[in-house]
Amino acid sequence: MPIITTDHEVPHISTVPANKDDAVKLFVRERRDTSAAGPRTPVLMLHGRSVPALAGFDLAYKSYSWAEALAKAGYDVFMMDLQGSGRSPRPKMDDPRNVNPSQQPLLTPRPEGFTPGPLNYPFQLTDSNSNRDELNTVVEFVREECGVQKVAFIGWSAAAFTMGPYAVENPTKVSSLFLLAPIFPPLATSDAPAALPRQGFPMSVGGKTGFDTGWASEAPCDGQREPGIVDAAWAAIMENDPIGSTWGPPEGLNRIRTFARWGWNETTAARGGVLGGAVPVLIAYGEYDRQVNTSPPNPDRELNFSVPALYEAVAGPHKLMVKLACAGHSLVWEMQHKNVHNLSKHWLKHLKVDGKTQGIFDMDTEGNLSPVP
Repeated sequence: MPIITTDHEVPHISTVPANKDDAVKLFVRERRDTSAAGPRTPVLMLHGRSVPALAGFDLAYKSYSWAEALAKAGYDVFMMDLQGSGRSPRPKMDDPRNVNPSQQPLLTPRPEGFTPGPLNYPFQLTDSNSNRDELNTVVEFVREECGVQKVAFIGWSAAAFTMGPYAVENPTKVSSLFLLAPIFPPLATSDAPAALPRQGFPMSVGGKTGFDTGWASEAPCDGQREPGIVDAAWAAIMENDPIGSTWGPPEGLNRIRTFARWGWNETTAARGGVLGGAVPVLIAYGEYDRQVNTSPPNPDRELNFSVPALYEAVAGPHKLMVKLACAGHSLVWEMQHKNVHNLSKHWLKHLKVDGKTQGIFDMDTEGNLSPVP
Protein backbone atom coordinates (compact mmCIF):
# COMPACT_ATOMS: atom_id res chain seq x y z
CA MET A 1 0.00 0.00 0.00
CA PRO A 2 1.42 3.42 -0.91
CA ILE A 3 1.81 5.39 2.30
CA ILE A 4 2.32 9.08 1.58
CA THR A 5 3.96 11.54 3.95
CA THR A 6 2.88 15.19 3.95
CA ASP A 7 4.35 17.84 6.23
CA HIS A 8 1.96 20.69 7.00
CA GLU A 9 2.54 24.14 8.46
CA VAL A 10 -0.68 24.99 10.28
CA PRO A 11 -1.27 28.73 10.87
CA HIS A 12 -1.81 29.72 14.49
CA ILE A 13 -1.86 32.92 16.53
CA SER A 14 0.41 32.20 19.47
CA THR A 15 -0.76 32.39 23.06
CA VAL A 16 2.66 31.41 24.40
CA PRO A 17 3.73 34.37 26.58
CA ALA A 18 7.16 34.54 24.94
CA ASN A 19 5.69 35.26 21.49
CA LYS A 20 2.08 36.12 22.29
CA ASP A 21 -0.04 37.26 19.33
CA ASP A 22 2.62 36.34 16.78
CA ALA A 23 1.46 34.51 13.67
CA VAL A 24 3.28 31.17 13.77
CA LYS A 25 3.11 27.85 11.94
CA LEU A 26 2.69 24.63 13.87
CA PHE A 27 4.38 21.54 12.46
CA VAL A 28 2.08 18.63 11.62
CA ARG A 29 3.06 15.48 9.73
CA GLU A 30 0.40 13.41 8.01
CA ARG A 31 0.82 9.79 6.96
CA ARG A 32 -1.91 7.90 5.12
CA ASP A 33 -2.62 5.20 2.59
CA THR A 34 -3.73 6.95 -0.61
CA SER A 35 -5.28 3.76 -2.00
CA ALA A 36 -7.74 3.44 0.88
CA ALA A 37 -11.33 3.90 -0.23
CA GLY A 38 -14.04 5.57 1.77
CA PRO A 39 -13.94 8.42 4.28
CA ARG A 40 -10.69 9.39 5.95
CA THR A 41 -10.61 8.36 9.62
CA PRO A 42 -8.19 10.70 11.39
CA VAL A 43 -5.97 10.01 14.38
CA LEU A 44 -4.02 12.82 16.04
CA MET A 45 -0.86 11.93 17.99
CA LEU A 46 0.70 14.28 20.56
CA HIS A 47 4.17 13.97 22.12
CA GLY A 48 5.20 14.33 25.74
CA ARG A 49 7.61 16.66 27.49
CA SER A 50 11.00 15.77 26.01
CA VAL A 51 10.63 13.71 22.81
CA PRO A 52 9.36 15.42 19.62
CA ALA A 53 6.51 13.88 17.67
CA LEU A 54 8.50 12.36 14.81
CA ALA A 55 11.13 10.74 17.03
CA GLY A 56 8.44 9.16 19.20
CA PHE A 57 5.76 8.25 16.69
CA ASP A 58 7.47 7.99 13.30
CA LEU A 59 10.92 6.55 14.00
CA ALA A 60 12.37 5.50 10.64
CA TYR A 61 14.02 2.38 12.04
CA LYS A 62 12.86 -1.18 11.42
CA SER A 63 9.26 -1.62 12.64
CA TYR A 64 9.18 1.19 15.19
CA SER A 65 7.03 3.74 13.33
CA TRP A 66 3.69 3.71 15.14
CA ALA A 67 2.30 6.21 12.63
CA GLU A 68 3.17 3.97 9.71
CA ALA A 69 1.53 0.98 11.38
CA LEU A 70 -1.69 2.96 11.80
CA ALA A 71 -1.52 4.34 8.26
CA LYS A 72 -1.17 0.80 6.89
CA ALA A 73 -4.27 -0.11 8.90
CA GLY A 74 -6.21 2.56 7.02
CA TYR A 75 -6.05 5.54 9.37
CA ASP A 76 -5.15 9.08 8.38
CA VAL A 77 -2.45 9.80 10.94
CA PHE A 78 -1.46 13.28 12.04
CA MET A 79 1.44 14.03 14.41
CA MET A 80 1.94 17.51 15.87
CA ASP A 81 4.70 19.37 17.68
CA LEU A 82 3.69 21.95 20.28
CA GLN A 83 5.71 25.15 20.33
CA GLY A 84 8.95 24.58 22.19
CA SER A 85 9.29 21.08 20.73
CA GLY A 86 10.47 19.45 17.53
CA ARG A 87 9.81 21.34 14.31
CA SER A 88 7.33 23.88 15.63
CA PRO A 89 8.64 27.33 16.67
CA ARG A 90 10.82 27.44 19.78
CA PRO A 91 10.59 31.02 21.07
CA LYS A 92 13.50 32.13 23.30
CA MET A 93 15.13 28.70 22.94
CA ASP A 94 17.81 29.52 20.38
CA ASP A 95 19.58 31.63 23.02
CA PRO A 96 21.88 29.40 25.13
CA ARG A 97 21.58 31.95 27.94
CA ASN A 98 18.01 30.72 28.44
CA VAL A 99 19.06 27.21 29.46
CA ASN A 100 18.54 26.25 33.10
CA PRO A 101 21.48 28.09 34.75
CA SER A 102 22.61 24.96 36.58
CA GLN A 103 22.96 23.19 33.21
CA GLN A 104 24.62 25.96 31.22
CA PRO A 105 28.13 24.51 31.83
CA LEU A 106 27.04 21.47 29.79
CA LEU A 107 27.06 23.67 26.69
CA THR A 108 30.82 24.07 26.60
CA PRO A 109 32.78 23.96 24.36
CA ARG A 110 29.80 24.62 22.10
CA PRO A 111 28.19 26.94 21.02
CA GLU A 112 31.32 28.88 20.18
CA GLY A 113 31.90 31.89 22.38
CA PHE A 114 29.16 31.05 24.87
CA THR A 115 29.83 31.60 28.55
CA PRO A 116 27.30 30.82 31.30
CA GLY A 117 25.41 33.83 32.62
CA PRO A 118 22.06 35.23 33.74
CA LEU A 119 18.92 34.24 31.90
CA ASN A 120 17.73 36.56 29.15
CA TYR A 121 14.13 35.37 29.66
CA PRO A 122 13.60 34.28 33.28
CA PHE A 123 10.26 32.51 32.82
CA GLN A 124 8.82 29.12 32.01
CA LEU A 125 8.09 28.89 28.31
CA THR A 126 4.58 27.53 27.66
CA ASP A 127 1.56 26.71 29.79
CA SER A 128 -1.61 24.64 29.87
CA ASN A 129 -3.63 27.29 28.08
CA SER A 130 -1.18 27.75 25.21
CA ASN A 131 -0.76 23.99 24.76
CA ARG A 132 -4.52 23.43 24.57
CA ASP A 133 -4.92 26.38 22.20
CA GLU A 134 -2.38 24.80 19.84
CA LEU A 135 -4.06 21.42 20.09
CA ASN A 136 -7.38 23.04 19.21
CA THR A 137 -5.90 24.74 16.16
CA VAL A 138 -4.61 21.40 14.87
CA VAL A 139 -7.87 19.61 15.70
CA GLU A 140 -9.76 22.18 13.62
CA PHE A 141 -7.25 21.74 10.80
CA VAL A 142 -7.67 17.95 10.85
CA ARG A 143 -11.46 18.13 11.03
CA GLU A 144 -11.55 20.38 7.99
CA GLU A 145 -8.88 18.42 6.12
CA CYS A 146 -10.71 15.11 6.60
CA GLY A 147 -14.29 16.39 6.57
CA VAL A 148 -15.16 14.88 9.95
CA GLN A 149 -16.68 16.01 13.23
CA LYS A 150 -14.45 14.01 15.56
CA VAL A 151 -10.78 13.05 15.82
CA ALA A 152 -9.29 10.11 17.72
CA PHE A 153 -6.52 11.11 20.14
CA ILE A 154 -3.32 9.25 20.97
CA GLY A 155 -1.05 10.87 23.55
CA TRP A 156 2.20 9.76 25.14
CA SER A 157 3.38 10.76 28.60
CA ALA A 158 2.85 14.47 29.36
CA ALA A 159 0.48 14.73 26.38
CA ALA A 160 -2.14 13.72 28.95
CA PHE A 161 -1.94 17.22 30.47
CA THR A 162 -3.17 18.63 27.16
CA MET A 163 -5.34 15.94 25.60
CA GLY A 164 -7.15 14.90 28.78
CA PRO A 165 -8.62 18.30 29.74
CA TYR A 166 -9.21 19.15 26.07
CA ALA A 167 -11.33 16.02 25.61
CA VAL A 168 -13.32 16.84 28.74
CA GLU A 169 -14.10 20.32 27.39
CA ASN A 170 -14.62 19.27 23.75
CA PRO A 171 -16.35 15.87 23.59
CA THR A 172 -18.03 16.80 20.29
CA LYS A 173 -14.58 16.95 18.66
CA VAL A 174 -12.92 13.86 20.21
CA SER A 175 -14.02 10.33 19.34
CA SER A 176 -11.73 8.45 21.74
CA LEU A 177 -8.67 8.86 23.91
CA PHE A 178 -5.68 6.47 23.99
CA LEU A 179 -3.16 7.54 26.65
CA LEU A 180 0.19 5.76 26.65
CA ALA A 181 2.21 6.10 29.87
CA PRO A 182 0.13 9.11 30.96
CA ILE A 183 1.42 11.50 33.60
CA PHE A 184 -1.42 12.06 36.06
CA PRO A 185 -1.14 13.89 39.41
CA PRO A 186 -4.52 13.13 41.03
CA LEU A 187 -4.33 15.93 43.60
CA ALA A 188 -2.67 18.62 41.47
CA THR A 189 -4.07 22.12 41.28
CA SER A 190 -7.04 22.97 39.10
CA ASP A 191 -6.23 26.67 38.94
CA ALA A 192 -3.87 28.68 36.78
CA PRO A 193 -1.12 30.62 38.56
CA ALA A 194 -2.01 34.14 39.64
CA ALA A 195 0.58 35.51 37.23
CA LEU A 196 1.76 34.21 33.87
CA PRO A 197 4.36 33.62 32.64
CA ARG A 198 5.64 31.87 35.74
CA GLN A 199 9.14 32.63 36.98
CA GLY A 200 11.77 30.11 35.96
CA PHE A 201 13.70 29.33 32.77
CA PRO A 202 12.47 28.45 29.26
CA MET A 203 14.30 25.15 28.84
CA SER A 204 16.43 22.45 30.30
CA VAL A 205 18.77 20.22 28.30
CA GLY A 206 19.49 16.51 28.25
CA GLY A 207 22.38 14.53 26.81
CA LYS A 208 22.63 11.11 25.25
CA THR A 209 24.32 9.52 28.27
CA GLY A 210 21.51 10.54 30.61
CA PHE A 211 18.95 9.50 28.02
CA ASP A 212 20.52 6.05 27.83
CA THR A 213 21.05 5.47 31.54
CA GLY A 214 17.61 6.74 32.54
CA TRP A 215 15.98 4.47 30.00
CA ALA A 216 18.16 1.51 31.01
CA SER A 217 16.98 1.85 34.62
CA GLU A 218 13.49 0.93 33.42
CA ALA A 219 14.58 -1.90 31.12
CA PRO A 220 15.62 -4.91 33.23
CA CYS A 221 14.27 -7.61 30.87
CA ASP A 222 16.43 -9.46 28.38
CA GLY A 223 15.78 -8.04 24.92
CA GLN A 224 13.67 -5.17 26.18
CA ARG A 225 15.93 -2.79 24.20
CA GLU A 226 17.38 -4.24 21.03
CA PRO A 227 20.97 -3.37 20.03
CA GLY A 228 21.15 -0.08 18.15
CA ILE A 229 17.83 1.33 19.32
CA VAL A 230 19.37 3.90 21.68
CA ASP A 231 21.45 5.30 18.83
CA ALA A 232 18.44 5.33 16.48
CA ALA A 233 16.14 7.07 18.94
CA TRP A 234 18.76 9.67 19.92
CA ALA A 235 19.59 10.37 16.27
CA ALA A 236 15.90 11.00 15.59
CA ILE A 237 15.64 13.41 18.52
CA MET A 238 18.69 15.29 17.26
CA GLU A 239 17.34 15.34 13.69
CA ASN A 240 14.34 17.25 15.05
CA ASP A 241 16.49 19.74 16.99
CA PRO A 242 18.83 21.54 14.58
CA ILE A 243 20.06 23.92 17.30
CA GLY A 244 20.40 21.56 20.26
CA SER A 245 22.19 19.03 18.07
CA THR A 246 25.06 21.53 17.77
CA TRP A 247 25.32 22.15 21.51
CA GLY A 248 27.26 20.42 24.24
CA PRO A 249 28.94 17.02 23.83
CA PRO A 250 29.61 15.54 20.37
CA GLU A 251 26.19 13.82 20.43
CA GLY A 252 24.36 17.14 20.95
CA LEU A 253 21.82 18.13 23.59
CA ASN A 254 18.06 17.77 23.62
CA ARG A 255 16.37 21.10 24.35
CA ILE A 256 13.35 20.45 26.60
CA ARG A 257 10.74 23.18 27.01
CA THR A 258 9.39 24.09 30.42
CA PHE A 259 5.67 24.57 30.90
CA ALA A 260 3.40 25.73 33.69
CA ARG A 261 0.64 23.19 34.13
CA TRP A 262 -2.69 22.99 35.90
CA GLY A 263 -6.15 21.53 35.46
CA TRP A 264 -5.30 17.82 35.07
CA ASN A 265 -6.29 15.91 38.20
CA GLU A 266 -8.97 13.63 39.61
CA THR A 267 -11.53 16.46 39.51
CA THR A 268 -10.96 17.14 35.81
CA ALA A 269 -10.86 13.44 34.87
CA ALA A 270 -14.25 12.89 36.51
CA ARG A 271 -15.96 16.07 35.30
CA GLY A 272 -19.36 15.43 33.80
CA GLY A 273 -18.58 11.77 33.20
CA VAL A 274 -17.19 12.80 29.80
CA LEU A 275 -14.10 10.60 29.96
CA GLY A 276 -15.33 7.05 29.79
CA GLY A 277 -18.69 8.37 28.60
CA ALA A 278 -18.86 10.50 25.46
CA VAL A 279 -15.11 9.95 25.08
CA PRO A 280 -14.07 6.30 25.64
CA VAL A 281 -10.64 5.96 27.26
CA LEU A 282 -7.86 3.39 27.02
CA ILE A 283 -4.84 3.75 29.31
CA ALA A 284 -1.68 1.69 28.70
CA TYR A 285 1.63 1.71 30.58
CA GLY A 286 4.72 -0.38 31.24
CA GLU A 287 5.24 -2.37 34.40
CA TYR A 288 8.70 -0.82 34.99
CA ASP A 289 7.71 2.78 34.25
CA ARG A 290 9.00 4.78 37.22
CA GLN A 291 7.88 8.11 35.80
CA VAL A 292 4.13 7.50 35.78
CA ASN A 293 3.84 5.84 39.20
CA THR A 294 5.68 7.71 41.93
CA SER A 295 7.14 5.38 44.54
CA PRO A 296 7.48 6.21 47.33
CA PRO A 297 4.77 8.89 47.11
CA ASN A 298 6.09 12.40 46.58
CA PRO A 299 4.92 14.85 49.27
CA ASP A 300 4.54 17.48 46.55
CA ARG A 301 1.09 16.79 45.12
CA GLU A 302 2.14 18.29 41.78
CA LEU A 303 4.84 15.63 41.44
CA ASN A 304 2.99 12.62 42.79
CA PHE A 305 1.82 10.57 39.80
CA SER A 306 -0.35 7.47 39.47
CA VAL A 307 -1.77 5.66 36.44
CA PRO A 308 -4.22 3.54 38.50
CA ALA A 309 -5.49 6.77 40.06
CA LEU A 310 -6.35 8.02 36.57
CA TYR A 311 -8.32 4.88 35.82
CA GLU A 312 -10.22 5.28 39.09
CA ALA A 313 -10.85 8.98 38.47
CA VAL A 314 -12.44 8.46 35.04
CA ALA A 315 -16.13 8.53 35.96
CA GLY A 316 -17.66 7.03 32.82
CA PRO A 317 -18.01 3.24 32.41
CA HIS A 318 -16.20 2.96 29.04
CA LYS A 319 -12.65 2.81 30.35
CA LEU A 320 -9.84 0.26 30.11
CA MET A 321 -6.34 -0.03 31.49
CA VAL A 322 -3.56 -2.31 30.22
CA LYS A 323 -0.21 -2.89 31.95
CA LEU A 324 2.45 -4.19 29.57
CA ALA A 325 5.07 -6.62 30.87
CA CYS A 326 8.78 -5.85 30.41
CA ALA A 327 8.14 -2.23 29.41
CA GLY A 328 9.20 1.17 30.71
CA HIS A 329 8.30 4.77 29.91
CA SER A 330 10.04 4.51 26.51
CA LEU A 331 8.00 1.50 25.40
CA VAL A 332 7.45 3.02 21.92
CA TRP A 333 11.07 1.95 21.24
CA GLU A 334 11.06 -1.35 23.18
CA MET A 335 10.20 -5.00 22.54
CA GLN A 336 6.53 -4.28 23.24
CA HIS A 337 6.23 -1.64 20.50
CA LYS A 338 4.41 -3.91 18.02
CA ASN A 339 1.96 -4.92 20.72
CA VAL A 340 1.32 -1.22 21.42
CA HIS A 341 0.67 -0.72 17.70
CA ASN A 342 -1.73 -3.67 17.61
CA LEU A 343 -3.48 -2.60 20.80
CA SER A 344 -4.08 0.87 19.39
CA LYS A 345 -5.36 -0.50 16.07
CA HIS A 346 -7.78 -2.82 17.86
CA TRP A 347 -8.92 0.03 20.11
CA LEU A 348 -9.47 2.48 17.26
CA LYS A 349 -11.54 -0.09 15.36
CA HIS A 350 -13.56 -1.67 18.16
CA LEU A 351 -13.16 0.60 21.23
CA LYS A 352 -12.72 -2.60 23.20
CA VAL A 353 -10.00 -4.75 24.75
CA ASP A 354 -10.50 -8.51 24.73
CA GLY A 355 -14.14 -7.86 23.84
CA LYS A 356 -14.72 -5.66 26.89
CA THR A 357 -15.37 -1.94 27.32
CA GLN A 358 -14.32 -1.82 30.97
CA GLY A 359 -11.64 -3.47 33.03
CA ILE A 360 -7.97 -3.81 33.89
CA PHE A 361 -5.67 -6.14 31.97
CA ASP A 362 -2.09 -7.37 31.86
CA MET A 363 -0.36 -7.92 28.53
CA ASP A 364 2.62 -10.25 28.23
CA THR A 365 5.43 -9.82 25.73
CA GLU A 366 3.62 -11.99 23.18
CA GLY A 367 0.62 -9.65 23.23
CA ASN A 368 -1.61 -11.99 25.22
CA LEU A 369 -4.12 -10.31 27.51
CA SER A 370 -5.30 -11.51 30.88
CA PRO A 371 -7.89 -9.72 33.04
CA VAL A 372 -6.87 -8.52 36.47
CA PRO A 373 -9.44 -9.63 39.08
